[in-house]
Amino acid sequence: MIADSAKILLMGFGNPGRVDDGLGPALATAVENLRIPGVTVDCDYQLMLEDAAEAAKHDVVVYADADTKGTGLYSFRRLHPVSSMSFSTHSLRPAAVLGLAHQLFGSTVKGYMLGIRGFEFNEYREALSPKAQESLAAAIEFIEPVLRTASFDEAAARWPDVCEADKNTDKVLRPVNEVEICKMEKR
Repeated sequence: MIADSAKILLMGFGNPGRVDDGLGPALATAVENLRIPGVTVDCDYQLMLEDAAEAAKHDVVVYADADTKGTGLYSFRRLHPVSSMSFSTHSLRPAAVLGLAHQLFGSTVKGYMLGIRGFEFNEYREALSPKAQESLAAAIEFIEPVLRTASFDEAAARWPDVCEADKNTDKVLRPVNEVEICKMEKR
């Protein structure tokens, strides 16, 4: 159980210049406008090593990113820290950032992934598609009470695992940055 006084970080990531890939930053902006006590909001194009230091300062971190294959408008899952590093630390998976927060900073921060269903990714345009705007509205309606009540585990219990790669590493939906990892696991 997470205390109501928990320090929470919501980290939206993605590229707003690639249509629906901007869902993570759009959610971050919307949550920031809600001014929820105890919630810090940040966003960027991708997750990097520096994000582990910021995550370590909090009790809970929620990563928000566009999802390319979801069956609903959004999903929410618990992340488990992983220590695997890719060839480059220029861009990291949420579970790897969480793992670095634990390993490098001795943090016990809990992590969650909010995947928001996007539909258009292959154009260069700074606007969400109409369908993605529906996904965003539903995700905001879902995450606001979760952030206000710190009911993260209860909220995450509603979604089963989707990606085989996640079963061995981190319980995370297939955000845009992780789609290829899931495809490689199935080969």
